[in-house]
Amino acid sequence: MKALRKRDEEMTGTTSTDHSVLFDAEHAKLFDLVYTARRKDYAAESKAVVQHIRARKPGARSLLDVGCGTGEHLRSLKDVFFDVEGLDLTPAMRELARNKLPQVPIHAGDMSDFALHRTFDAVICLHSSIAFLPLSRLKPAIACMARHLNPGGVLIVEPWYSPERATDRTVVSDIVRRDDGLTIARVSRGVIRDGEHHLETHFIVADADGVRHSADTQVMGIFRREEYQAAFAGAGCDPEYFEDGLAGRGLFVAVRR
Repeated sequence: MKALRKRDEEMTGTTSTDHSVLFDAEHAKLFDLVYTARRKDYAAESKAVVQHIRARKPGARSLLDVGCGTGEHLRSLKDVFFDVEGLDLTPAMRELARNKLPQVPIHAGDMSDFALHRTFDAVICLHSSIAFLPLSRLKPAIACMARHLNPGGVLIVEPWYSPERATDRTVVSDIVRRDDGLTIARVSRGVIRDGEHHLETHFIVADADGVRHSADTQVMGIFRREEYQAAFAGAGCDPEYFEDGLAGRGLFVAVRR
C-alpha cells in the first residue's frame, strides 16, 4: 500500500498537472477504520456545517461536498438537503462513497479545476482536504468552488493548521481492533519543512491472513489566514473565520456576493 502526493515546485516556478493518487483501495478502507476509532464525529461536524449554512442561506436545498472522501459527511447531509453531490480525486475514495451512498452522485475531479455545469446553494470542503494542494493552487481551488455557488450561496472550507498553530516534530498513534481479529497500528510523525507539514505514517495491519506493513508520506500546506482570505475575496466571496472550527483547525465560512 502506498499513498503519494505530487506538489508544484514553488521555488523553481514549475507547475504540475499530474496529480498522483492519494490513497489506494486498502488505504482508503484503513482511513475509515482509523477515524472511526478516533471517534471523529462526522454527524456532529455535519450538524455544525448545516447551522452555518442555514444562518446565511435559510432556504438552502442543494450542496456539493468537494474532497468528499469516503462520504461520511454526506451520509448525514443527504438527510438535511434535498439535493447533495460529492466530488473527489481518488478512485478508491469515490468507490467507498458510492457504495455507502448509491443514490448520491459522486464525481471524479480535481478541486482546483472541475466543472459540473451546475451550481449549488452550498459548497463545502472539509477534513483539511484543501491543504493537499500547493499554495499556487489555493486561489484556483477557491475560485472553482465559488463558481459552483448560486448568488448568496455559502462556501465552507476547513483548512489545515495555520503557521501559528502548526506543531513541529509531533507523533500521533492509533490502534484499532475489530471483533473479527483485524488489528491496525498506525503511527505518524509530522515535521515542518519549507512551510509544509510532512506527515510520515506507518501502518501495521494484522488479520487471519498475516501481518503487513506499509508507509506513506503526505504533504499538507501550512497556509496563512491572509492567503485564504485573499483567495476568497478574489473569488467574489466574503469570508468569516472561526478559530476552533470543527476539529480545532479553524473554519472559513464565506458567502458569494
